[in-house]
Amino acid sequence: MDKRTLIAFVLSFIILVGWSFFFGPKQEQAPVVKEVPSGEAPKELSKAQEAPAVSRPAQPPAPKEMPVGLIPRQDEKEIQIDTPLYKAVFSNAGPTITSFKLKKYRQTTDPASPLIDLVSLKKGMGDFLLVTFDNHSAGKKGETVFQPDQDIVRLGPESSPRELVFRTVTEDDLSIIQTFRFYPDRYRIDLKVDVTNQSAKSVEGVFRGSLKAMPPQNNGGYYAYIGFALLLDKKLEEVELEDPSDEKTIKGQLGWVAYEDNYFMSAIVPDVPSQGVFTGRHLSSGILEAAYLLPPVSINPSELKSSQYELYLGPRDLGILKEFGKNLDQAINFGWTDIIAKPLLYVLRFFDDYIHNYGVSIIFLTILVKILFWPLTHKSYKSMKEMQKLQPRMAKLREKYKNDKQKLNQEMMALYKTYKVNPMGGCLPMIIQIPVFFALFRVLGGCIELRHAPFALWINDLSAPDRLFNFPFQIPFMTPPYGIPILTLLMGASMFIQQKMTPTPGDPTQAKIMMFLPVIFTFMFINFPSGLVLYWLINNILSIGQQYRIHKKPA
Repeated sequence: MDKRTLIAFVLSFIILVGWSFFFGPKQEQAPVVKEVPSGEAPKELSKAQEAPAVSRPAQPPAPKEMPVGLIPRQDEKEIQIDTPLYKAVFSNAGPTITSFKLKKYRQTTDPASPLIDLVSLKKGMGDFLLVTFDNHSAGKKGETVFQPDQDIVRLGPESSPRELVFRTVTEDDLSIIQTFRFYPDRYRIDLKVDVTNQSAKSVEGVFRGSLKAMPPQNNGGYYAYIGFALLLDKKLEEVELEDPSDEKTIKGQLGWVAYEDNYFMSAIVPDVPSQGVFTGRHLSSGILEAAYLLPPVSINPSELKSSQYELYLGPRDLGILKEFGKNLDQAINFGWTDIIAKPLLYVLRFFDDYIHNYGVSIIFLTILVKILFWPLTHKSYKSMKEMQKLQPRMAKLREKYKNDKQKLNQEMMALYKTYKVNPMGGCLPMIIQIPVFFALFRVLGGCIELRHAPFALWINDLSAPDRLFNFPFQIPFMTPPYGIPILTLLMGASMFIQQKMTPTPGDPTQAKIMMFLPVIFTFMFINFPSGLVLYWLINNILSIGQQYRIHKKPA
């Protein structure tokens, strides 16, 4: 029964790995409420919920200007933003962002490849990110043209934060000022929207933020989530919109709203979390669109109301998001292993701070985990060795009591008691380690730290499968690029050696099944990130050394 239990554990482990790969743990769906048409505020939200909007004392009406919002769209201007971390292009129509390129991240490992651009929309597809005051006036949203106070904003490494101010007066006599503040050492952009009612009557409206993106065709991350995420009632909610025409509307306390892809994200973070409405749609064109609406407000004549935000456009880096605050680090989610995975990621980053090579850091992390679990694995291997000694006696008992299962079980238990052997001793220590193994799978399979991180020799990207050479033809079971998976083959060989050293079951059929496991794992790992394969290879080598020590030690 002990070997059957071990086989059941191994097969269950394979099933869990496959399940986690193909399906992965998902967040619970948030309660869906009655649909709110895009651009409209829910009527059930009371005016008492206007906390984010700050009322100011009445001021004398400013002199009326020429409605800049009436400038034809062909007069649209582009404003260049250049900081040590990114270079962006803002449009005064909206205003919105038409390009946002990260200087530290490129599309491939080639140093000459293009920079990553967070704006995935082409011209004519709509506004990537837009924050405005919507008073339901006629005309298409995002076509209001503002007057910028400058055409170029440049920040050096030691520069102080600088501001870019957009101004306009709408046809409804609303004076709108949007002030963006840029930092030289942060992916954060502060945004303040001031709305002054210069008309003679009250205006009803809502502060509205929107995100729009074209998801990539290929899901590059092993455990990557692509889509909208929000902090709903202080908990992470991933809003999946898989099929065209999918639409979801959610209300609650919203801490932030973001669009995430494999390794990067764009987020709108209100200065103070408040009750609001999120609507997400998957358009027939393939574009994902989300709107974030605060509670409706009323602006009296000559009254000023403001809404403040922090924008984040950058990598899904746990350290950077933690420093940003506002619980934005919750966007990095490792599923049910999160409580273990994040500490492991911090340890991996700690090693890299001194070693400056994530491949070597993975090796050190594997050694550390192996040391922590050394007593458990030692007990497991020792128990399996003791069980092997009892195989001949157990075989005789099975033959003697093959027609009396109850008596066989009694004799088996007596045998275990006599020789002080626990039949579950080989499995329980391994089962305890499962959460850590899965946490490492999640970390090494999807963290941005390994993206384009070189190790040694032919391995120049620990987030991609290892391939030696680049063949022009396809190879079965292998995703492109096609080449020789040297690291994966070494991992399979190490697993085969480890399997040969492991006490085999008395049943020949079970023994054959166990010997097939290295082949199964090799095919399963052939398309895994090389960082993950490296971890498994080093873990196998350490296990071989531990088993060798136990086998050579006198009983």
